[in-house]
Amino acid sequence: MLLDQYRIRQEPYYRPLKDEVELFGAAYANRMPVMLKGPTGCGKTRFIEYMAWRLGRPLITVACHEDMTAADLVGRWLLDAEGTVWSDGPLTTAVRLGAICYLDEIVEARQDTTVVIHPLTDDRRVLPLEKRGELIHAHSDFQLVISYNPGYQSAIKDLKESTKQRFAALDFGYPDRSAETEVVSREAGIEPNLADLLVKIAQHSRNLKGQGLDEGASTRMLVNAGRLIGCGISLEKACETTIVVPLTDDADTRNTLRDVISASA
Repeated sequence: MLLDQYRIRQEPYYRPLKDEVELFGAAYANRMPVMLKGPTGCGKTRFIEYMAWRLGRPLITVACHEDMTAADLVGRWLLDAEGTVWSDGPLTTAVRLGAICYLDEIVEARQDTTVVIHPLTDDRRVLPLEKRGELIHAHSDFQLVISYNPGYQSAIKDLKESTKQRFAALDFGYPDRSAETEVVSREAGIEPNLADLLVKIAQHSRNLKGQGLDEGASTRMLVNAGRLIGCGISLEKACETTIVVPLTDDADTRNTLRDVISASA
C-alpha cells in the first residue's frame, strides 16, 4: 500500500514533559487540527513521530519553505509517455488515505499557499482541487498538524489569525535541566554528567537571547555535540562546531559563548 512507506515501525524515543501526550490523543480522537508551538530543536518533530507511532497512523511530513506553492501541497498535472496525468501532492495523499499530515515550520511558507488548508480545519474537512475540478472529503482518520516557531514572528513571517484560530495548540519549550540531561544522555549515548554539562552550557546561551542571539542552543545541538564527544572530539571543539559557529557570526557573541564553554569545562 502507498501509506506503508509513511508508517513508523519502531517506537521513537520521546520523554513526555507535561500532559502533551494525553492532550494530543484527545485531539486526534476528535480529528482536531493541532499546532505545535515552540523554538527550534526542542522536540516538536520527535513528538509528532512518537504520536503517529502510538496511534498507529502513517505520518506524511512536509518541510515548508518560502518557494512552496499550493500545487506542491495538493498536486499538479504532469506530462508522461501516455499524456497528461494528475499527481497528488502530500497533503492530498494524506486527505484521501487517512494519514496524519505534518506541515513542519509552516511560517516558512507563503501565506497565499497556507490558506489552502483552511477548508480542512473546520467542520467541512474538505480539500478543493480546483485544477482538477474535484472536492475531496477527508478520510475519517485524517488529521492536520503544523509546527510554528513564535520566535519568527514579524510582519512578514507570521501566521494569519484566521489560520491560527483554527487549531488547538500545544506549547513546547526546552525541558528542565534534569529532563534535558536525560534526553541528551540517551540520544547522544554519553554519560549523564557530561550531558548535564552540555545542558548547563545551553542554559547560559539561552540567557543571551535578545542580547546577541536570536535563539540559544537547542536540545538538538546538544545531542550533536554529545555525539562528536563520543567520537573522541574534545568538549570545546565539539561545542564550537555544533553550537558556537551555527548560532552566530558575530565575533563578540562567539567569544562570549566560548567563555561560557571554557568556564563550564
